[in-house]
Amino acid sequence: MSGPEERVILLDDDGSPLGAALKSEVHGEATPLHLAFSCYVVDAQRDRLLLTRRALTKKTWPGTWTNTFCGHPEPFEPIPEAVHRRAEQELGLQIRDLQLVLPDFRYRAVDASGIVENEICPVYAAVIDSEVTPDPAEVMQTQWSRPEHLLQGIESTPWAFSPWMVDQIREMVALPSSSMISWGLEVAR
Repeated sequence: MSGPEERVILLDDDGSPLGAALKSEVHGEATPLHLAFSCYVVDAQRDRLLLTRRALTKKTWPGTWTNTFCGHPEPFEPIPEAVHRRAEQELGLQIRDLQLVLPDFRYRAVDASGIVENEICPVYAAVIDSEVTPDPAEVMQTQWSRPEHLLQGIESTPWAFSPWMVDQIREMVALPSSSMISWGLEVAR
């Protein structure tokens, strides 16, 4: 038996909450601005990023390579709690050392089907020590990648990756090297 349908937090242009709506009713050709998050997971040695390939059944960007996982906080749910919840739901992961990397990331992108993503989407990084057990309804493939290889892939074939990930990685390259996620991104500077 499934739980209640997922809701998203609607936002005004300044990022202030306006209310909530069912996720299934929000994403379309005129998607309103709403709150989301992205997370990048690194291994315990922090020398590889876990990438995922979106399931072919996903409504937007099916089969596209992207960051480890994304999601939407429920109304009144702190974003870090939502990140932990989604890590478990989508990939069976227990994450640790959660770090906010890009607090103000915002994007709008249109899928080939015409569906719009329009999100204020803080970006996090976390560490795992465990095995990945993806939910096949969400993820069709996982791949560990060295940062320099990911950067080479984004530069040569940006269309193979989600548009939000391409923009996020480009912003993360500029982060100070003290950031967990930027440890290897300075390789391509």
